[in-house]
Amino acid sequence: MSYGLSIPSSGSLDFLALGALINRLDPGVIPFRKAAACSIHVSGGEFNVAANLADCFDMKTGVATAMVNYPIGHLIAERVKAMGVKPFYVPFEHDGVRGPNMATVYSDQGKGMRAPVVFYNRANEAAGLLKPGDFKWDEIFSQGVRWFHSGGIFAALSPTTADVIIEGMKAAKAAGAITSFDLNFREKLWNIWGGGSKAVEVVARIVDNVDVLVGNEEDLQKGLGVEGPKVESKGKLDPGVFFGMIGAVTAKFPNVKVVATTLREVHSTNRHGWSAVAWVNGQTYQAPVIELDVLDRVGGGDGFAAGFFYGMMSGESPEMAVRLGWAHGALLTTYPGDTTMATVGEVRALAKGGSARIQR
Repeated sequence: MSYGLSIPSSGSLDFLALGALINRLDPGVIPFRKAAACSIHVSGGEFNVAANLADCFDMKTGVATAMVNYPIGHLIAERVKAMGVKPFYVPFEHDGVRGPNMATVYSDQGKGMRAPVVFYNRANEAAGLLKPGDFKWDEIFSQGVRWFHSGGIFAALSPTTADVIIEGMKAAKAAGAITSFDLNFREKLWNIWGGGSKAVEVVARIVDNVDVLVGNEEDLQKGLGVEGPKVESKGKLDPGVFFGMIGAVTAKFPNVKVVATTLREVHSTNRHGWSAVAWVNGQTYQAPVIELDVLDRVGGGDGFAAGFFYGMMSGESPEMAVRLGWAHGALLTTYPGDTTMATVGEVRALAKGGSARIQR
């Protein structure tokens, strides 16, 4: 199926992600200032896509990242293994007091009119210490990798991480792999070492090497510096603004052949309008609009990316690839945590028009 891309048909890995692994502490509907207990979710915007592709879609995936030899690192590594993702770790030793650390993200679920609240402890984070030369890319790609992915969260961690992404993407392109990047613009992270102008400068250097781009209207504006109108609340499910910006994106980055995103209108913390759209080699596609009853919204976008990439790598039509991403992202919001608990059969059933009617 033509996407304007030459997707390799086979490889020792279908998909390799580069990014930071984190543990997310989740007190459920209780705000942190009143919390007495938390669930621990292993996560990371880039890793989540690899984990979803392995666990739900039975693809061979890997993650290139930093790993610290201490109990939190051991916990995270166990979850990576459990999700079926092959690790390519750059090891760090913890000094027993200050780190380096595996980052912690704090995120309650909110409830109704009360929005979720997210804040970080990424002090002395091992992933932010990664630099060019840390990964043996030629050795990794020599065994065959079909698709290489990274994202804006990892790019924002430090002045060196974007260079690691670019190094990996150049090696991926030389080996014939498809490259993708999720803009995932996080203002709090960029403000630590340069702000919006630095983000646009850094991300542009990355996207020069990208085939497939994931990001919504805000990501395109703040991450790429592409001008566009402010999205009003009532228009968040209208793809017109997103599609209207594609010309400016592809004029600035003619190497990009696919741009996709979810569309989400938040009625309340637990009730969202949901759709997804993609521009594929000059053509536009949109999934249906549905209403979601949300348990935990974290990871929905990564769920979309995984399903969308799976559709592309599996030879599905662009329309079906968008639907698979849309369906998997929707299902992911109904589970606790950041990674999938869905089966590929459930995703395909919803993508083809399934419902929540009981399965007997």
